[in-house]
Parts: sequence; structure tokens; C-alpha cells
Amino acid sequence: MGKGQDLPRPRSRVVRPLNVLFLSAEAAPLAKVGGLGDVGGELPAALRRGGLTVRCALPRYPTIALDPSALARRKRVEVVRGGEAIEAWLVRRRVWGTEYLLIDGAPVARAADIYGGGAVEGEKFVFWALASLEACRALGWQPDVVHAHDWHAAAAVAWLAAHRREDPFWRRTATVFTVHNLGYAGAGAEGAWQGYGLPPAEGGPEWARWLPLASGLSRADWLTTVSPTYASEIATPESGFGLDPIVAARRSRLTGILNGIDPAVWNPATDRALVARYSADSLDRRRRNKQSLQAELGLDEQEAPLLAFVGRLEHQKGVDLLLQALATMTDLPWEAVVLGTGHPDLEAMAASFEQGHSGRLRYRPVFDPHLARRIYGSADLVVVPSRYEPCGLVQMIAMRYGAVPVVRATGGLRDTVRDHAAGSGTGFVFADTSSEALAAALRRGLAAYNDRRAWRSLQRRAMRQDFSWERPARQYAAVYRRALRVVGSGRS
Repeated sequence: MGKGQDLPRPRSRVVRPLNVLFLSAEAAPLAKVGGLGDVGGELPAALRRGGLTVRCALPRYPTIALDPSALARRKRVEVVRGGEAIEAWLVRRRVWGTEYLLIDGAPVARAADIYGGGAVEGEKFVFWALASLEACRALGWQPDVVHAHDWHAAAAVAWLAAHRREDPFWRRTATVFTVHNLGYAGAGAEGAWQGYGLPPAEGGPEWARWLPLASGLSRADWLTTVSPTYASEIATPESGFGLDPIVAARRSRLTGILNGIDPAVWNPATDRALVARYSADSLDRRRRNKQSLQAELGLDEQEAPLLAFVGRLEHQKGVDLLLQALATMTDLPWEAVVLGTGHPDLEAMAASFEQGHSGRLRYRPVFDPHLARRIYGSADLVVVPSRYEPCGLVQMIAMRYGAVPVVRATGGLRDTVRDHAAGSGTGFVFADTSSEALAAALRRGLAAYNDRRAWRSLQRRAMRQDFSWERPARQYAAVYRRALRVVGSGRS
């Protein structure tokens, strides 16, 4: 080779960001009922910060306002049901930097609320999930990964499993299916499932053959759920709601990833709902919030520890265990507030307890996010006595605000709270699903509260935990790559 002759340059390989279609029935701020809405709004933003291209598909609920110019640019697509083409409309909207593909059509319009149960809800979500795939085709945008959340989005997973190999547009697309709560399987959607020609679940009990959740679990390339402990629990008969044979058979393709919270949204140093804003280094200011809340609620013992329950009054959440435990603890100083709505029997139980202990407990039967923030910024102990809890956000928010959590060792509660007895703990943990076990944990918490220096250290440890979305986003990106390897290997 002569002098001065250029060597051939190695061919550079350009790696483009992964395209991810994110299917969630809720996404804050457009549509939020519970924790799924937080995930649907915050995880896509974290994935985008990690370099991925994410578009979110969402039913165009009646509460989602659109300007006339967006409606004028809508695209028409079709979904086939039993040989008949059903019209769907795609409207694009950008919120918080994320592009949303809003899907409208008769099955969506017939359902007035986000959730309503029964066949109408089933038809809406099956139609929406399938129309979301057609919307991508209409845009000429090929997702590398379809990330479907809960039974509402399972139709996309099932359709791709059945048709991907014969469809060049989708041939290389992988599916990831995330279960937020195995207790909700999509009962009522079986007729729609069969009407749209979707395949049944594989490897499960006969009664679950046409359930959307079962099909998503059995046919996705990779499965995730919302905590490592819950991933183990749902593979057992005790916590599997009858679908544990499917989960157990696919355990090698199941990853538990904790949800996160947005530290900018949940920040006691900037939270305008609080009378006094504070940080881990200025916890003395927090006392003003407690005094203000006690005065508002008519709780007079300002030196007493303030206990709190924030959440749905449902059997799963264990508010009955809390009330039963408190009834055995009248020998100790404490005051309490219960915030939330739910099952009429549990609402009546809370109201009755308030009447019998009017000077010590206040029950507020409302969904009040503003009051919830003030409770987080005021309470000494936040109690999360769930019978099962896939992930849980209450304990994360409580720690962020310096309210020490008391939790049962289940699901994400077990993964996020370390018991104070360990010396480097962030809360109080109990194992048995009983009011006696909860009362013992509460007594430990009240005893620790009396040691002011140790209590401050406990609060600061809790406040300095990192529950941001950055780590979960990296874990999901790794799962996407695993799912793509499954598709590339032909093992899907």
C-alpha cells in the first residue's frame, strides 16, 4: 500500500432510538383514576429522557378537550369485527412533551366513564387497543416495542401474537405486558374478545380462556409487574387469582420493576398545599403543618402522634385492620385521620369509629388530593396495612414527606420499606394479616416517636430514599431489549 494512501474507514453503524408504543387506559394529566394514571403520565417522560421515542395511545374520553384545529387534522382508520369494518378516528395531541394518539369511535363514545364494567367497557378497550395499532400503520410509524398495561390493552398483545409473522409492518415488533393488579382480569370483555377474532389464552384454566388478562399473560414476549415481590407472589396459588399456572410457566420471562414517583411533583420544599414548606434539613418547620391540620380537623392533642390512612376503603387496603388495631390501643396517646372513599361497609365502619372516638379520629369520606398532600406533610405515621399491594405509591410519597410508613410485608411495600429494627430502617413492617400484628407495629412506631433524636434520623433516612422514575425507566429499557431478542430469535 503506497505512502499517503487512505486506509478504508470502518463502516459506522447508526443506532436509532427505540420506538415504543405505550398503551395505558389512564395517563395523567389527561385521564387519571388511580396509580395507573401516574404511571401512564410519568413513565413515558422518563423513557424519553433516557433516549427512547415514545408515543402513548389513549381512548379519547369525553373529559379530554380538543381544539378545533386538532379535530380538523384527525385521521380515519378501521378495525374489523366479525367481517364488519368499524370506523375509528385518530387525533394527535402533545402533553408534557409526550405525543398522545387519542382514539375515538362508537365503542369509545358509548362508554361515558373511564371505567364502567361489563360488556360496554370490554368492547371499548378491545376496540381502542386494536385501533391504536392501526393508527401506527396510518402514520407510517413502526414501533419496535408495544408496551401494553393491564387487561385493557391486552388485545394489542394477542393480535400481534396471532398476526405478526404474516404482517411485514409488525414482523419485528416485540410486546411487553405489564400487570398492575392481577385482581382485574377483564371479566365482561369475553364477547368482544371473540367478536374481534382474538386468540384465547394458552396454558390457563378453562374459565379464563377468553379473559384479556390471561391472554396477555400467555402471549406477550415479556412480562413485567410492578415490584419484585409481587412478581414472585402472583406465581403462587395464594396470590395468583387462579392465573398462577400461566405466570409460573412464564416465570423466566417475568420481571418485577417498582413504579416511581416524580420528585418534582412530590416535593415538600415546594408543595403549595402545605402551610410550611420544608426539607430533610429543616424538619422543625413541619410541625406547623401538623398543628394547622389538627386545628382544621378538630383534633386537640397537639403533642400526640398523628396517624393517617390515605387511600381507597376496600378490603384489599386493610382499613378495617387499622380501625380494629386502634380500638385496642386506647391506652396510648395518638390521633388519627382517615381519608378516602370505597366500599359502603368500610365507609360505615370508619364513620362509626369516628363517632365512638370523636376526640381521636376524623374520617373524611372524599377524594381530596389537596387534603392528601397536607396529610402527607403533617402526619407522623402513615399506615398502609394492605392485604396485598402490587406496588403502592402511598408509602413512597409518605417517606418523601417525612411521614414514617407502617406497612404490611407484601408486594411493593416489602420492597420499598426497611424495618426500623434493622438499624437503618425507613419505617415499620409487620407480616401477618391481622389487627394484632398491625397493633404491635403501631406500638413500636409510637415508642420510637418518643425518642426525638432517633425519630428525626428515621425521618431523614426515609426522605432521602430515591423513588424517582430514572431507575425504573432504565430497567424497562433493558426489558424492551430482552423482548426484542426473543422476537429476533424466533422464540416468541
